[in-house]
Amino acid sequence: MALEDCEFAVGSGRYRRIMAQETGSGERRLAVLEGVLERITYANEENGYTVARVDTGRGGGDLLTVVGALLGAQVGESLRMEGRWGSHPQYGKQFTVENYTTVLPATVQGIRRYLGSGLVKGIGPVFADRITQHFGTDTLQIIEEEPKRLIEVPGLGPKRTKKIADAWEEQKAIKEVMLFLQTVEVSTSIAVRIYKKYGDASISVVKNQPYRLATDVWGIGFLTADRIAQSVGIPHDSPERVKAGLQYALSQSTDQGHCYLPEEQLIADAVKLLQVDTGLVIECLAELAAPPEEGEDPGVVREKVPGPDGAPVTAVYLVPFHRAELSLAAQLLRLLRTDQDRMPGFQDVAWDKALGWLASRTGTDLAPEQEAAVRLALTKKVAVLTGGPGCGKSFTVRSIVELARAKKAKVVLAAPTGRAAKRLAELTGADASTVHRLLELKPGGDAAYDKDRPLDADLVVVDEASMLDLLLANKLVKAVPPGGHLLFVGDVDQLPSVGAGEVLRDLLAEGGPIPAVRLTRVFRQAQQSGVVTNAHRINSGQHPVTDGMKDFFLFVEDDTEEVGRLTVDVAARRIPAKFGLDPRRDVQVLAPMHRGPAGAGNLNGLLQQAITPGRPELPEKRFGGRVFRVGDKVTQIRNNYEKGTNGVFNGTVGVVTSLDPVDQRLTVLTDEDEEVPYEFDELDELAHAYAVTIHRSQGSEYPAVVVPVTTSAWMMLQRNLLYTAVTRAKKLVVLVGSRKAIGQAVRTVSAGRRCTALGFRLSGL
Repeated sequence: MALEDCEFAVGSGRYRRIMAQETGSGERRLAVLEGVLERITYANEENGYTVARVDTGRGGGDLLTVVGALLGAQVGESLRMEGRWGSHPQYGKQFTVENYTTVLPATVQGIRRYLGSGLVKGIGPVFADRITQHFGTDTLQIIEEEPKRLIEVPGLGPKRTKKIADAWEEQKAIKEVMLFLQTVEVSTSIAVRIYKKYGDASISVVKNQPYRLATDVWGIGFLTADRIAQSVGIPHDSPERVKAGLQYALSQSTDQGHCYLPEEQLIADAVKLLQVDTGLVIECLAELAAPPEEGEDPGVVREKVPGPDGAPVTAVYLVPFHRAELSLAAQLLRLLRTDQDRMPGFQDVAWDKALGWLASRTGTDLAPEQEAAVRLALTKKVAVLTGGPGCGKSFTVRSIVELARAKKAKVVLAAPTGRAAKRLAELTGADASTVHRLLELKPGGDAAYDKDRPLDADLVVVDEASMLDLLLANKLVKAVPPGGHLLFVGDVDQLPSVGAGEVLRDLLAEGGPIPAVRLTRVFRQAQQSGVVTNAHRINSGQHPVTDGMKDFFLFVEDDTEEVGRLTVDVAARRIPAKFGLDPRRDVQVLAPMHRGPAGAGNLNGLLQQAITPGRPELPEKRFGGRVFRVGDKVTQIRNNYEKGTNGVFNGTVGVVTSLDPVDQRLTVLTDEDEEVPYEFDELDELAHAYAVTIHRSQGSEYPAVVVPVTTSAWMMLQRNLLYTAVTRAKKLVVLVGSRKAIGQAVRTVSAGRRCTALGFRLSGL
C-alpha cells in the first residue's frame, strides 16, 4: 500500500494528515488529527453525535470543525482523532471523527489551559494558573500520583485539595467506562450515570447483565440496554431479552397513563418490538407471571378485570401498579367504612346556624350546590368536589376550611405542585404544601407518613386532584388516619394525570361508593371573563369567541413555522408591552406537543434567546443541545427523591439563580422557594420551561398563557387538551394558529379511556 505521509510540527500540538490512497481491495486508511477541543457547538445526548471546534495549533486563532462521536470529550482536552476529511456545503472543510483518544498536554501552557477549562471540578482559570506556576510540567503527574502536594499551592486548603483529587479519580474512572461504551454509542451523560450507579462494577454489569440498566439507571430504556446486550453477545431470542422486552412494553404503557395492558395487546406489542416468534413471547410471559420463589416478587401480575369498554380482559400489570391499585381501593373503603370520626361535631350540627355564621365571615351566601358540597365534606369520610372554572370551587373549599377550623379541627391542605399549593394557601389563609412534602417522601420513594404513622389531621383537602396518579394517590390515602376526612378537589374535564391512572375520574364513576358534588353554575362575575366563558364553550364543543374580548385573543396564522415565531413575539414582547406582565414570571407558553416548529422544544430555544440572551461577561453551561444561563426558567423532568429537602419532582419549576463553572454546579430556586443545587452532570434532569407541553402545565396557574395551535399537532388536538390549556390562565389567553386546528381540538373528544381497574375494585369490594 502506498502512503504519502505529510507531517507538520505545529506549536504545542501536532497536526498530522495521512493522504489516503486506495488499496487494491478498495479500503481507505483513516487520517489522524491532533488538537485541543476548544468548544462544543452541538451535542446529541442520545447518540453522542457532536459538532465541535478544535485548535490544531496552526496559529492565527483558526479553529477547525470536527464532527462525529466525541463521546465524553471535554472542552480543554487534547485529542488524537482518527477519521476522514470532508467538506460541508455550508460550513466548508471539516474532519469526521470515527474514534479518538485523550492525549494529556505536555507544555505548561497546554496544562494550564486544560485544567482551567472546568474539566476538573474545583479548578478554574485562577487555580489552574497558580498550580501550573508552582509545579510546571509536572502538574498532571502531581495530581495523579501525589495529590496531597497540591496544598503547597497558595490558596489551596485540604478541603479543595481532596475535592480536586476525587474529581480527577472520578474523571479517570468515567473515562474507562466511556471508552468501553463508545463501541455501542452510549451517550456521555448515560455513561456517567452508569458509573455513579455501579462504580467499579460498571463494566462488569454492562457486559454480564445489560438489561439491569433499563430498570436501574434513569435515562436508559430497553432499546439502549438491548443495543448494549447485542454488542456483548446476548442472543436475539434469549429469554432474558424477551422478558426484559415484555416489562419494557408494560413500562411504556404506564408512561402513556395505563395501569395495565390487556394480555393480547401486550403480546402483540412485544412481538413487534422484539421481532421474535409469538410463541416465544407467550412462553416468556407465562414464566414472568408464574408464582415466584419464596421471598421473590413476580415479574408481572395477570388478573381478569373489566376492560375500558366493560368487557372482561386478562390484564397484565407491573407489580408496583397492581399493588398500588389494590391498596388504594382498600384504603379508600377503609376510610369510608370506619366508625371512627375525627370531626363528630358535624354529624348533628345546626346547619342553618353554621351557614349563617359562615356568611357573616365571608360576606357571601353559598349557592345550593356549594352548600351541599360543604355538608358532604364535613360529614362524609371521603368526598369529591368537581366543577369547571367560575363555578365557585375555590370559595367552597375556603368555606369548608373555615367551618372545620371553627370547630378546632386540624386541617391539612395539599396539592400535587408547588404553584397549586401556594394558590391553595392564599385562598384559605392556611399553610399548604405539595403532596410530596406533606408525606416527606424519602430516597427510594417511601413516605415518612403512611398507614403505620398517619398524618395528625382531621381533614385533608387535596386540590388539583385530576393530577394525582395512581402511585401518589395510594401513598397519600395510606397516610390519612382512621376517622379522618379526605376531600378531593379538581376538574375532571381536564387532562388526566401525567403518571399512570385516572384517579379522579375513577372516584367519580357512576354507581361507585365515593360521594361527590359537581358544581355547574357559572357565577355572574365569572361570566364577565372571556377566559371562563370560552373554557366552558370549549368544554361543551363550541368554538371560543374572540371578537370584542379584553382577555381572550386569537392571532390567525396557518403556517406552522410562522406560528412559532409569532408565539415568541406575543409572549416575549407584545404581552409585556400591552399588559405590563413579566415575560419570565407571568407569561407561559403552552404547546400541544414537544416537537416541531411550534412545539415546546423549539419554542424554548427561541424564547430563551428573546428573554435570557447570552452575554459575554456571564458564565453559561452547554449540556447536550441546551445552554443554561442565570435567569433561565427551568423544570425538573424526573422524580428525584435524593435532591432537595424532600425530593424534587417531575414538573417542579424554578429559575436558575447561580452558575459556577469551577465547582461545576448551578442552583435553581424552585416555586416552593427552595434552593436546589445541580451538578453539571445532572443537567439532563432539567429542561427549559419558557414553553412547556399542556400536559406538563397541569396544576399550575399563570397570569397569561399563549397557546400555539397548529394542524401539525393534529393527533394531539383534543377538547380536554385545549380546555386544560385555557383553564391554566388567571387573566389572559392568547391563541396563535389556525381556525382549522382550533376547530379540530374543539370537536375531538379524547379517544378511549385508560386501562385502569380502580373503579371496578371500588365497586366490587
